[in-house]
Amino acid sequence: MVSCNLIFQKFFFWSPFSFLPEDWGAIQEFTFEISVGILPYPITFLITDLISEIFGRKKANLVVVSGLVAALFTLLVVSVSDAVPATSWSPVNDTMFTKVFGLTGVAVGASMLAYLFAQLIDVRLFHFWKNLTGGKYLWIRNNFSTMGSQLIDTSTVLVLLCTAGAIAWDQFFNLLLSGFLFKVIVALFDTPIFYLVTFWARKHFALQLGEEISLD
Repeated sequence: MVSCNLIFQKFFFWSPFSFLPEDWGAIQEFTFEISVGILPYPITFLITDLISEIFGRKKANLVVVSGLVAALFTLLVVSVSDAVPATSWSPVNDTMFTKVFGLTGVAVGASMLAYLFAQLIDVRLFHFWKNLTGGKYLWIRNNFSTMGSQLIDTSTVLVLLCTAGAIAWDQFFNLLLSGFLFKVIVALFDTPIFYLVTFWARKHFALQLGEEISLD
């Protein structure tokens, strides 16, 4: 989450369906336009899902709070770094540093609120699906919890960034669609990782189906 906030100002495009035949039309031509900050972000949801599965809801929420503390500490470091004057021989001058990191405070504020809402909802949805399925069907709780929370996360952070002027409003819907679809695709592809780690944890800790490790 810290790395997401530091690199979010660079945007890139990706056309994952360009290999499809031309008669696929809009799907074949669809291009993602997203911030590089979104690249590591879906990993945070995989991690909280794994912690939820193995250690339970309480520990997953604790990790979410830890992420917020780390973001606040990063904001403090960047703010102090931006405030101190650069020397005449510094490879990175004040203007360049501010241009790259000057909106970190806005990004941290937006991402903290979005992260808090989305992750706590993700943990809650994860355990809802886990209880509903009796601990079976890992793919359901892994994907359905993440998809719902990712939509909340993406829309929340974009509303806050657009309101703060960090991103133009005319980019809102394009970035919302691209960001949400990208996160959904990553969530689908990380499902095998979720299964592998969960299988290892159950075997290593001798856990029964749906059982969690208590660290209290």
